[in-house]
Amino acid sequence: MKALHIITGLGVGGAEQQLRLLLRHLPVECDVVTLTNPGAVAAGLTDDGVRVFDLGMTGNRDLSALPRLVKLIRAGHYDLVHTHLYRACVYGRIAARLAGVRAVVATEHSLGDSQMEGRALSRGVRALYLASERLGSSTVAVSPTVADRLRRWGVPAPRIEIVPNGIDVARFRFDPLLRERTRRRLGLPEGAYVVGGVGRLTAGKRFDVLIRALAELPGDVWLLLVGGGAEESVLRRTAQEAGVADRVLFTGERPADGSPGADLPSLITAMDVVASPSAEEAFGLAVVEAMAAGLPVLYVSCPAVEDLPPSAAPRTLRVQGGADSFSRALLKVRDEGPGSRAVPDAARHYSITRSAAQLMNVYAAAASCSSLSALGVSSS
Repeated sequence: MKALHIITGLGVGGAEQQLRLLLRHLPVECDVVTLTNPGAVAAGLTDDGVRVFDLGMTGNRDLSALPRLVKLIRAGHYDLVHTHLYRACVYGRIAARLAGVRAVVATEHSLGDSQMEGRALSRGVRALYLASERLGSSTVAVSPTVADRLRRWGVPAPRIEIVPNGIDVARFRFDPLLRERTRRRLGLPEGAYVVGGVGRLTAGKRFDVLIRALAELPGDVWLLLVGGGAEESVLRRTAQEAGVADRVLFTGERPADGSPGADLPSLITAMDVVASPSAEEAFGLAVVEAMAAGLPVLYVSCPAVEDLPPSAAPRTLRVQGGADSFSRALLKVRDEGPGSRAVPDAARHYSITRSAAQLMNVYAAAASCSSLSALGVSSS
């Protein structure tokens, strides 16, 4: 089987890095097309030996990209097309059909109750999504929560498959020596209690809540924000106004793979607790990565935890409210002590090898239906 993955962009983000990790574990020849922004993840994919094509799309309404994409798909003789993120799903499904590829799978990475990829869920967004969804073979939800949202949106239940995001559990395993080296490199004081926030610096992630919570906590508590985005200047200003700018560290974008001491696993192992104040998540990848490092986690929304029995993630706590609630919860976790760095069952449940195997089942079903359709035989 030869597959083409189409994604909106390849900057450092959860869906983008998930794609890179997934391709390392799929027993399928894969190429990747990015509609725009061939960023750091594109370079990483190239380093991994994956062919990456930049379509050079100039905006959501750049219809000239469609025939270019159709031509690329035809030239590649792909058996299956797999799309990721809203714009790529719309254009990719149409292009695949025009190119004659009938096995078309899409992964829904970021559907929330009120937004998708930061855009409001308007009637127009929903209508275009559903119209293009009918052109595919199946839609993959990254959690049962997202599957339920898709059903409520109008996607027929039989067309929805659940394949959760996955992580390389071993890469996040706690390393005390790496922890000390990373904390020294970051300039953290000895004995500092480090609260971590991981994700794009966008308004929807609500990292300003953690900055305001920090202002209510003792002076030896620090905040380490890992990620880049348009809200960084706003968050820096918020830290200045709250009087905690000297205790907030911004690392910028950090891939899951990189130089030791500077990549995401190293930065997470330097933390004492991870806090996720985002009110809407489709999965909660940063929470799972923190659990794999043996850290306690505070979260507002995390389907990856909520879809499993409580015993699978014993050191996670859902927080309701704003900065006051987080400051109280952080003091409680700190008082409980560091505890064991053992990896909970929830982190192992989301192993990337398991996710890749599940996705291969989806591919096989899509390819089978495509073959029957080509012969004029109903799959039902």
